Amino acid sequence: MPTAEPESPPGAPLVTGLLSRAAHLISRRLEDAVRPPHGPGLDAWRVLDLLADGSGHPMSEIAAHAMVPAPTLTKIVDRLVERGLVYRRPDDGDRRRVMVLLAARGREQHAALAPAVAAVEHDLLGALGPDADTVLTALARLG
Repeated sequence: MPTAEPESPPGAPLVTGLLSRAAHLISRRLEDAVRPPHGPGLDAWRVLDLLADGSGHPMSEIAAHAMVPAPTLTKIVDRLVERGLVYRRPDDGDRRRVMVLLAARGREQHAALAPAVAAVEHDLLGALGPDADTVLTALARLG
């Protein structure tokens, strides 16, 4: 018996419609896990999550990771600096470039929120079922 093709919103191509809906759903679930007052919000979480690797990162790299334009990232980092979660310092190799690093308080916030984010990811992988690895591999090829 043939399986029915999934439907996308009228006028939207199947792949882009499904990927857009999935991205929206995932963002909403992650936002719920990291929204204030307990967390900094999704864009700021993406910054903290990148910086949790213990390395400093330049603003351009952080903007790409967080998927926000540079002016928006500047505002996000300014707020994180004000809250004592991150700090800036000149790059040792290129004094013109600014590096952003995770402060001790930022490490604590990341550690406190990481289990909730991991739970969202676990639920999403569960929803993909036994095809999860195939879907993840295919998505990785897109970007």
